[in-house]
Amino acid sequence: MERGFFGKVERIGLGDAKLSYSDPTGSRRASRGIAAADLPSAANSLMDWLETQEGFEAVEAVGHRVVHGMKHMEPEKVTPELLDELHGFELYDPDHMPGELKLIEVFRQRHPKLSQVACFDTAFHRSMPRVAKMLPIPRRYEAKGVQRYGFHGLSYAYLMEELGRVAGAKAAQGRVILGHLGNGASLAAVRAGKCIDTSMGFTPTAGLLMSTRSGDLDPGVAAWLERTEGMNAKKFYDMLNHESGLLGVSETSSDMRDLLSREAEDVRAGEAVALFCYQARKWIGAYAAALDGLDTLVFAGGIGENAPPVRARICEGLGFLGIRLDESRNAQSAAVISTGDSQVAVRVIRTDEEVMIARSVCRVLGLGA
Repeated sequence: MERGFFGKVERIGLGDAKLSYSDPTGSRRASRGIAAADLPSAANSLMDWLETQEGFEAVEAVGHRVVHGMKHMEPEKVTPELLDELHGFELYDPDHMPGELKLIEVFRQRHPKLSQVACFDTAFHRSMPRVAKMLPIPRRYEAKGVQRYGFHGLSYAYLMEELGRVAGAKAAQGRVILGHLGNGASLAAVRAGKCIDTSMGFTPTAGLLMSTRSGDLDPGVAAWLERTEGMNAKKFYDMLNHESGLLGVSETSSDMRDLLSREAEDVRAGEAVALFCYQARKWIGAYAAALDGLDTLVFAGGIGENAPPVRARICEGLGFLGIRLDESRNAQSAAVISTGDSQVAVRVIRTDEEVMIARSVCRVLGLGA
């Protein structure tokens, strides 16, 4: 699959939104400010730019990462009926779904004949056994869709394809723990190519602490904050998703790179890093138990791919699983960072959700890849 130009829109609604784009080699880079007070204006500005690019007229389809797919198990071509159904999911993920659906609608308005495909971030986890999907609350809420779904599925699907390519089918069919560790962070346990559990749950806030998300939290904290500070549900939600995690613990930054550079002189930064590594290590131990052992551990995402100290600290104390890291390979972020005698292969694989979306679009629409 040939890659063309790619880009991103940043800081929507913050007064200095910017469209950045480049070619795959990085030799042609550019950026410009855009009028993007909200997502529709950003999408229209992006479309204005796309329509001026050479080759745009040859575009056959558009793929979209849709965070919540409820029970949808495969990518699907966008139809008016599917779009109406997806609007019904907005209450399950108010941070992502409204904007994602608005982008689909902008494309439909500007280019109604262009095929669009929705690629669901929850689909990879639909294979989880029922016991991993259930939540221990009154059963009546399950009928309303309250259960564990899991997210980062596009990344995990890509990682499993890559694992099969670089390590062979036997490794991909073995007992695998995937760590998508980035701004959003989660882990997944995979056996025989199927997900059996994942750390995110009903929402992407659950599981491991992240850059600004709390991860799992004692639900009693909500009641305590309501009693002592009068905090309502919206303020609590905003705190958990935008003021917690690495940012909340460090009080300085949500970026792991900043925290690693400051940890020697700032105890708060050091504690944020330590908590992240400690929780990730606990999840790996738990999933090794769920898998009845471990054959392969994969690090991916911005932190997983680029932070050797974090990988090393996560793996410290996991020798009982047979994990042995090679310090030199780890420092170089090599493809395999475990020692030759390690019972568990520890790998670094650069994830690519965009390529996974493109592959899914080609498959759904029968296009050449």
